[in-house]
Amino acid sequence: MKTYLLALLATAALAAPAAAQSAGEMTLGFGFAMVSPKDDNGTLAGANATVSDNTRPSITFEYFIRDNLGIEVLGALPFKHSVSLNGVYAGETKQLPPTVSVNYHFPAGGKLTPFVGLGVNYTKFFETKSPLGELKIDESFGLAAHLGMDYAVNDRSALRLDLRYVNIDSDVKLDGAKIGKVEIDPLVVGVSYVMKF
Repeated sequence: MKTYLLALLATAALAAPAAAQSAGEMTLGFGFAMVSPKDDNGTLAGANATVSDNTRPSITFEYFIRDNLGIEVLGALPFKHSVSLNGVYAGETKQLPPTVSVNYHFPAGGKLTPFVGLGVNYTKFFETKSPLGELKIDESFGLAAHLGMDYAVNDRSALRLDLRYVNIDSDVKLDGAKIGKVEIDPLVVGVSYVMKF
């Protein structure tokens, strides 16, 4: 499914026509984002770690500093993930992953507007708990790649489908002792309604 979405968005970005975005315009988007961690999430205390998916409401704001070039901020309600070690529940955590990206929207005319972007992500983990003891997951900074397309509903709004790869790697401690690094590195699939101002 992840591979199919990536291929679909890449094809649209390379081939589909798009409408221009003018300097000084802003967009505000409301929708849902699914954080889907990669399959292998590292080793903790000698066991293979697995981090679950989660979907939450999301919001985006983008300001166009030049024609077709915008700075976007992604926010969401806190995501909640369970952590398993060798398939056995070991704890859970919440996280907020605000991401700032510079996006380029391809100007070619038409209803579809593909875009690509690159940015940085900050992830803060909180309300982390485990039956094994006091579990702590450190904050993370990493790069974020962005790919998507807007389908114009009218001159001032669009439906958006986008995909992000976010580098999230964090040290994990149990009762104050480091037990390894969790490598979440998720794909973030988003669907939203975007309004232009």
